[in-house]
Amino acid sequence: MSSFLYFVLPALGGYTLTSLYLLKNPHILHRKKRTAFYCTHISHRGGCGERIESTMEAFTHAVEQGTQMLELDCHLTHDGHVVVSHDENLLRQTGHDVTISSLDLQDLPLYKERLEVTFFAGHYSSGADRKFSLLKDVFKKFPETPVSVEIKENNKQLIEKVSDLVRHYNREEITVWASVNSRIMKECQRTNSSMPYSFSVIRGLQLVLLFYSGLLPFVPLGESLLQFYLPRIFNRTFIPEKRILRNRLVVFLIEKVTMRRSLFKHLAARGIQVHLFVCNEDEDIKAAFDVGATGVMSDYPAVLSRYLSRHRSQD
Repeated sequence: MSSFLYFVLPALGGYTLTSLYLLKNPHILHRKKRTAFYCTHISHRGGCGERIESTMEAFTHAVEQGTQMLELDCHLTHDGHVVVSHDENLLRQTGHDVTISSLDLQDLPLYKERLEVTFFAGHYSSGADRKFSLLKDVFKKFPETPVSVEIKENNKQLIEKVSDLVRHYNREEITVWASVNSRIMKECQRTNSSMPYSFSVIRGLQLVLLFYSGLLPFVPLGESLLQFYLPRIFNRTFIPEKRILRNRLVVFLIEKVTMRRSLFKHLAARGIQVHLFVCNEDEDIKAAFDVGATGVMSDYPAVLSRYLSRHRSQD
């Protein structure tokens, strides 16, 4: 036993020291990613706290407020148009219990006049524009603005049409594939491997395991972005649907395990941007940047712009 420990302990110590050194100096093993964009200000659903979510009015307002990236979700209508919408079923957004895939574009209902902000319970947005927007119109109007496109369903036709639009508007370098589902993400990558992509949930869990095992500095990563909840918003500004996330102990553990400044610094040093969401109050924006986020996603682009402006002037 003593001879076993004689060999194992020095090896374990050497591994730990090497891992810690490479965690702080990832350039030794990995070339830093060079994405065509670097975003500190990201507008969630186009800034859905200040205008009706995912409308052209919302996207226009967010860009006018200085946002550096638009975050949105896409679905396919019955007649094959790529529509920007968070939900496939339109009950929450319109009051009509219908799906986008069952309707032609011309038959889509209007958004409600007032829409509750999902990540700011008790707060509502409104606006003059209540029409669902088309992805092609977003690309056409904002040709130089990076866009994160989340795909929620494993629909090959949808993924191919999104990819075709990205290619048509010559924006492969500034349009990001996003999906929580690993299968969907793999299909997105197969369809268009030229676009940067973010971590899925499974890949995010693998990332955390690699970090705590000390293996992360040795492993190549294909992703260009990590987009993740800021756990402190749970049960305060955001009330989760899943009951397990309403448990304070569970949220506390998620925060302690995932919000690691050393992890985020390592990713940033490798050129992987870390976007935390959805931060709608100054205290949450500050918390996100303090823990090492390179960018913050908000429903309130004007609020985020004012925060960034104040803190630039203080630096």
